[in-house]
This record gives sequence, structure tokens and C-alpha cells, in this order.
Amino acid sequence: MRKGDVKRKTKETDISLFLDLDDGSLVSIDTGIGFFDHMLNSFAVHSGCGLTVTCKGDLQVDGHHTVEDIGIALGQAISQALGDKAGIARFGQSFVPMDEALGFCALDVSGRPYLVFDAPMPQPVCGGYDTCLTAEFMRALAVNAGLTLHLRCEYGDNAHHITEALFKALARALRQAVAVTGGGVLSAKGVL
Repeated sequence: MRKGDVKRKTKETDISLFLDLDDGSLVSIDTGIGFFDHMLNSFAVHSGCGLTVTCKGDLQVDGHHTVEDIGIALGQAISQALGDKAGIARFGQSFVPMDEALGFCALDVSGRPYLVFDAPMPQPVCGGYDTCLTAEFMRALAVNAGLTLHLRCEYGDNAHHITEALFKALARALRQAVAVTGGGVLSAKGVL
């Protein structure tokens, strides 16, 4: 089964994260940041993945360590779940509208981490979530999952809608990329 189980404990965060790429029936998120919980829940639902996350972070400082470290843990769980990546579609892309905002994601499960993030946020905060942390989360995810990840907001006026469109676009693109197509590794090199 394609699952990842990550425990990450630092002086700043204590995270337990479980990911199931093939069974989305269990979703439970508790990071201490309500808006981020909402984004991770949306990610799980739209990716079709089971995802449980608990995190105790130094929120008295701010949300940065919590959000970035969960990106690290989720990236590691994706990498664990995919193993040698044999038999997956590898590429995925999605446009997702969210009211006035349109988010786009293209990704490659390449083993070569890279992030292109082009999504200015009109408002600096959504609930208790600093919108600048979206880029930090995506960078940590890309590096630890080995994704080439491109995210862009085509347009939008509301940071909540922009952020949610990006998380949903990521989820739908990842769902395509990790789909089992059969065969070996989809690479001219024979390895990812």
C-alpha cells in the first residue's frame, strides 16, 4: 500500500502525519491554525488522499514553524508512499477557480525539487494564518517530496480564495501525477 508515516519533533514543533495515497476515507487535521487546517482538509479531499495531521507548534511566536514543518513532513510522507515511483503517471496539472480567483498548478514527481511560486497575496492574513506562509509550505513540500512544482494565481482579489485555489490545484495535480498507470518508471533515464 502507498502510505507514508512521519513523526517530526524539534524544539519548535511536534508533528505526527499519516498519508494514504489510495484511501481518502480518513481525514483529521489539527495544526492549531484554523485556516491552515481548512487548507490541508481541502488538499486531502481534492487529492483523494487520507491525511491525518496533529501538530503542537510554537504558535506563541507565529505560524511559520508549524506551516513549514508540516510541509516538510507531508513531503517526506509523499516520498515514502511513492517509493521508487514505478508505475505512476508522474505529471499532473490543474486549473481551479475559487470565486474571483483562478489558481494553477503543474507538477512533476521528478526527484528534482524546484518551486516556482507566482501568487501575490492582496491581504497579509487569513484568520490567524500569514498568507506569505503558503510559499513556505509549498517550498518545503516540493523539496521533501522531490517535486518540480509550479504554482500561479492567474488573477484574484481575495487572499483566502487565492490560497484555497492553489491548495486545491496542487491536490488535483498530485492526484493525476501519482495515479497508477502500470509499467516501470516513466523516465528515459530509467530512474527518478
